[in-house]
Amino acid sequence: MPSVAGRIRARFSRATGGRIPAFAAALACATGALGLTGCAAEPDPGTVTVLNSATDTAEHAANQRFFDRCAKPLGVRVEQISVPADQVASKALRMASSHSLTDILELDGSELPQFAETDGLRPLKEAGVDTSGFSASATSLGSYDGVQYGIARSVNSLALIYNTKLLKDAGIAPPRTWADLREAAKKLTAGDTYGMAFSASPNADGVYQFLPFFWSAGGDEAHLDNGKGEAALRLWKDLETDGSASKSVVNWNQQDVNDQFVAGRAAMMINGPWQVPVLSAQKKVTWAVASIPVPEAGKAAVPPIGGTVMAIPKNDDPAREKKAGKLLNCLNSSQNQLQWGESVNNVPTRAAAAQAYAAQNPKLAAFADLVTTARSRTAEVGTRWPAVGDALAGAFQSVLTGRTSPESALHRAQQQVSAGK
Repeated sequence: MPSVAGRIRARFSRATGGRIPAFAAALACATGALGLTGCAAEPDPGTVTVLNSATDTAEHAANQRFFDRCAKPLGVRVEQISVPADQVASKALRMASSHSLTDILELDGSELPQFAETDGLRPLKEAGVDTSGFSASATSLGSYDGVQYGIARSVNSLALIYNTKLLKDAGIAPPRTWADLREAAKKLTAGDTYGMAFSASPNADGVYQFLPFFWSAGGDEAHLDNGKGEAALRLWKDLETDGSASKSVVNWNQQDVNDQFVAGRAAMMINGPWQVPVLSAQKKVTWAVASIPVPEAGKAAVPPIGGTVMAIPKNDDPAREKKAGKLLNCLNSSQNQLQWGESVNNVPTRAAAAQAYAAQNPKLAAFADLVTTARSRTAEVGTRWPAVGDALAGAFQSVLTGRTSPESALHRAQQQVSAGK
């Protein structure tokens, strides 16, 4: 049977057409070649290390309080190594190459398949982590090929956030269907205020915001041209053509969308709970949260689920892995999840904690409801998600800028993904 290092190289070779990224080689060093020069380090037995993206001072401190609470009964201390979110993966590679990868690795859920495919992560059950009682969407976020490798303390999604005064003055209820949305957006568009704002930027922000419409229409990321996702592209184009959405949406990221809303230049927007601190701090706009409109009344919205997951890299010390597992169990108790979710405006992943969160935070209850029907971006396509995301971005950009039709855009997108396999 091939060594772990051999399996890592083989898997990445298949996935990348023969090119083996530094990531694979680094994890191979960390998990399968412990006797080689440059692959050795003696970890402190009394310290559990965590690599995460908690670079914000307040978030880092809040994290540490929870870590300390859970570490004390175990007789250990927790050391956080925090880098910007877009540098977590590369930092992990560098640490793995010297066999100094942390005991716990916290990364974006969309990145998990790239790590899990290498066989460099320990299945959570093998590390003694309790994976019961979590929402199906959260379990999917931390899973690859049917095995759960990551656990999320809290997650986020998207919802419709609206200016309560503007809707009340216009006699409009929060729209429930796409037809309602178009009608409401038209009525709310006046002067320099658009009825609707969303991000259609050609990157992860735009794709994240497109998915609730694409999936709710029956779009399939594994078969982009299945004939159903086109309706979502037509909706976005119709909103722009009606003049209800700015043509600038093709350049706006999610922060830009929130800026437009807070400035009073958008009556409704699609956005996430990470905007709550800014929305709560300003006094110009009164706001509320509703579910994302769906194609037909009675259907459930299908937004993406987002957030970070904590995983346990494999090493040659099962006791350390078990200790990391115990720490994760404590962090993910219902009480700790609830407190953590409230501190970061995210929804706990344990069902009981999510229900308590909705009851205690009624203004954000819509997010808790939407998380129950949310989907992981990588659940169906795994490591192919980056290519799929790029293809979807190209599709809605080409439609919104008038270069092609929805049908042609998604046909071309599927060709692009297929050619990249």
